[in-house]
Formats: sequence, C-alpha cells, structure tokens
Amino acid sequence: MRGWWQEVSGLVLPVACGGCGSPRTALCERCAAALLDARAQRVRPAPEPAGLPVVYAAAVYEDAVRAVLLAHKERGALGLAGVLGQALAGAVRAAAGAPRDGPLLLVPVPSARRAVRARGHDAARRIALAAAGELRRTGTDARVAAVLRQRRAVADQSGLSARQRLANLSGALEVAVGGDRLLEGGRVVLVDDLMTTGASLVEAARAVAGADRRTTGWVGGAPVNAIAGFAQRMAVAAVIAATPASFEINRN
Repeated sequence: MRGWWQEVSGLVLPVACGGCGSPRTALCERCAAALLDARAQRVRPAPEPAGLPVVYAAAVYEDAVRAVLLAHKERGALGLAGVLGQALAGAVRAAAGAPRDGPLLLVPVPSARRAVRARGHDAARRIALAAAGELRRTGTDARVAAVLRQRRAVADQSGLSARQRLANLSGALEVAVGGDRLLEGGRVVLVDDLMTTGASLVEAARAVAGADRRTTGWVGGAPVNAIAGFAQRMAVAAVIAATPASFEINRN
C-alpha cells in the first residue's frame, strides 16, 4: 500500500529535484548529468576484501548522486528509478564486457527484510528491473534473476567497520530453491545501488558460487566441468555508485 501511494502521490503533488531540491522537476539536468555523463569505471574499496568480484560503478557517491540514491531508497521517490536504472545499465555494460552467448542475468543484492518493510519497496530490485529494461531497449538481451534471499537476520550495517560488515554478512545469503535453474545459460552480473566496503557483494558472490556448484556438480571437492561453471559465468558486479576512495585506488 505504501509503495502504491508513493507512486500516485508523485503524479499529483509538487515535486523537487531529488539531487539538489530545485522545484518543479523530479531530477534537474545537472543532477542527471552527475549520474549519467561519466564513463563507468572499475572500483575497489580499501581494504579490498577477499572474494570481491570485479566491480564497476557509474558514479561517485557524493553530492547530487548521494542525494538521489537516498531520495529513491529512503524517501520513496520512486520516479527516480528510471534514471538510476540507466546509470546502472552503463555500469553493467562496462562490467560484462564483450557480448557472449545467452542473456545478461542481473542478480540484485537483497536488502534486509525489515528494511524493505520500513521503506515500502525493494529499491535494489526496482532499479535492477529498470536497468534490464534499458539494456533491452538498447539492444542487449538482459533480464532480472532475483534469486538471492536472506537465510538469517543481520545487524544494521551502519556504524560497523569493514571487518565487522564481512562478519555480519558471512553466510547470510542463499539462492532460493529452484533459483539455480534461473542462472543457467547466461552471464550473471551482481547488481546493487551502492558499494562501500564490498561486504554485500562478497557474500552475494559466495551464495551464487554455491548455487553454481549444485548446478555443475562437484566430485571430491572439484567441479565436474570446472571451466564451464561459475568462473566463466559470474566474475563481475555493477553498482550505481561507490565511494570516492574506491575510484582513486585504480588511479595509482
């Protein structure tokens, strides 16, 4: 109900730019440019956690970009999902590289259930759907495979150190029953709105890798078809934004 009301109210009530607050527009040209005009780049948090896939981000998490992400996720500005999906699509293209056989399978990193209930919408999934639509519109076969779910409760990540976040999320995600079949025949790209320490992407990659082991088959701790499995299909992730330091590390 809350998500429905947010969408309707956005059509009839006065709006302000989600990035800078300018009146009579959901997103002004300058704030849209901050999201869409930069070329997606590889990003790495410092310290870089073990198990982090290669990650590309569309924009730096600061100023207008930060404000737009928070407006969509926390304040229910659902009309921003389209432009955020465009930004994520650019990062997905950069992460996936040259086209391969099969579609791109966008796997959103799920938020905690209590966070989704409090916000009234699933921000990561909504943006992933918008990104898949943008990719298809521009000629790339893509679909959303929302196969990850939380298997246990986790603490609020805010205020935790990078090491504490890794420990908090370790073993927290799993692929839903039957979800491994949805991951067959395509290139998996983990997607999220933001990367800070990389802990969420590490855990998501671990969960998807476990699903791939079930699909491919393992004997004596080794995959039956080692090259055709996870290592070929899923080694990348894409986010809308990452911290400034995550961009800087690749310039040195």
